Amino acid sequence: MQNSLRKILSEWMGTAMLLTVVIASGIMAEKLSNGNTAVALLANTLATVWGLSVLITTLGPVSGAHFNPAVSAVMTFRGELAWKLFVPYVIAQLTGAMCGAWLSHAMFDMEILQWSTKLRSGTGQWIAEAVATAGLIFVILRAPSGRAASIVAAYIGAAYWFTASTSFANPAAAFGRMFSDSFAGIAPSCVPGFVAAECAGAALGVLAHRALGGRGRKDTEN
Repeated sequence: MQNSLRKILSEWMGTAMLLTVVIASGIMAEKLSNGNTAVALLANTLATVWGLSVLITTLGPVSGAHFNPAVSAVMTFRGELAWKLFVPYVIAQLTGAMCGAWLSHAMFDMEILQWSTKLRSGTGQWIAEAVATAGLIFVILRAPSGRAASIVAAYIGAAYWFTASTSFANPAAAFGRMFSDSFAGIAPSCVPGFVAAECAGAALGVLAHRALGGRGRKDTEN
């Protein structure tokens, strides 16, 4: 029981910090970029890459460092996460994401409770999210043992720039970002489309992995 609680706490902490990195760096980047969106996105990308690498490295040995319901679902169906932990993981990820948004606002003296008004919708955005999530799952499943942190972070950094959606690739991230009317936000009405695309992308990532001769991961705890 104690070990399970540590895993759940790790997922909550990791997702909260991931969303803090994403949202707070977006706020800082927007403040300092003088309206240059490309510079703001570059700063947001670099902070996310570095933060994600640190979080996976430090929390991976505890919970597997999913920070993402789509990843947890895949790992559960593969038998790498106990079924009894799936729902607690997802709850921890969603609540952690929301708390990460609130922490970001608190650090910048913004109104804590807010909703995003940033519209992100349309076929191109949904295709982008499916591609981003498929790639993420594919990379996670095929990363050599001990290399997941750097490879996943590098992929997400690249996907920020080659996807039209700037690569949320994570239902918890979409959920958390709707609580922030900032550079990284997404309007609540756009979240269902993103989540549906991310779930479809996760399935495609698993299929791509299997098509190339799926192999089991050795560095994820149950």
